[in-house]
Amino acid sequence: MKSTDVCVVVRMYNEAAVVGPVVTELVQCFDHVVCVDDGSSDGSGAIARAAGALVVTHPVNLGGGAALKTGLRYASEVTDATHFVTFDADGQHQVSDALAMVELARTNDLDVVLGSRFLGLESDMPASRRALLRAAALFTRVTTGVALTDSHNGLRVLSRRFATRLRLTIAGMGYASELIAALGADDVTYAEHPVTVLYTDYSLGKGQRNLNSVNIVVDLALTRLWSPA
Repeated sequence: MKSTDVCVVVRMYNEAAVVGPVVTELVQCFDHVVCVDDGSSDGSGAIARAAGALVVTHPVNLGGGAALKTGLRYASEVTDATHFVTFDADGQHQVSDALAMVELARTNDLDVVLGSRFLGLESDMPASRRALLRAAALFTRVTTGVALTDSHNGLRVLSRRFATRLRLTIAGMGYASELIAALGADDVTYAEHPVTVLYTDYSLGKGQRNLNSVNIVVDLALTRLWSPA
C-alpha cells in the first residue's frame, strides 16, 4: 500500500543516468514525489517527470541547501503530507529504509528521523570517506551541541511542523549542519535510524569529494562568523 500522507523530496543535479529508476521505485511506494532540478544540463528533469515525479526547476545551479529549501516549500504547498522524506537522486538510498523511518516517526510522534550509516549494515564505504564523516559528526556536535553518529546523511524524515518552521540560509551542502542545529530546540523530538547506503562507482564519482567536505566546513564557519551573537 502506498503512503498517501508522505511526500518525498529529491534534489538532483545532472543525474540523468540514474534518476529514472530512483523515481520509478519511489512512486511505487509514495503518492507524492517532488524532484528539484537544480540547474541540470543533461535532461534530468524530463526523465524524472516521465518516471512520475513532480519537477520544480532552478534555472541555474544554486546548491543542495537551496534545492532542499525549494523542495520542502513546494511540497508543503501542493500536498497535504504530514511527513516529508529527503532522498538522494544518485541511487545510494534504499526505499525500504525510508519506509521504516516514516513508520518510526509516526509510531513515536517524532519531528525528525535521521538515517545513520554507522548504525546500519556495513557497506563498501571508502575508509577516507568514513574518516571524513566521523570528523563531520564531531564538528557538528561541537558547533551545534547535537550529538549524532551521522550528521551528513541525506536520508531524513521531517514532520510537517518541523519542515515548515525550518529556516535554511546556507545554499550549499553546509545546510545539513544548519538543519541539525534546529534539532536543538526544546520542543523538537528526533531519533536516528540505521540505514544502508550503496556506494557505486557512479555515486562515489558524484559524491562529496574531499574538497567538497572542506567547502562544507567553510560554509559553516562563515555562517557562524556572520551570524549575530
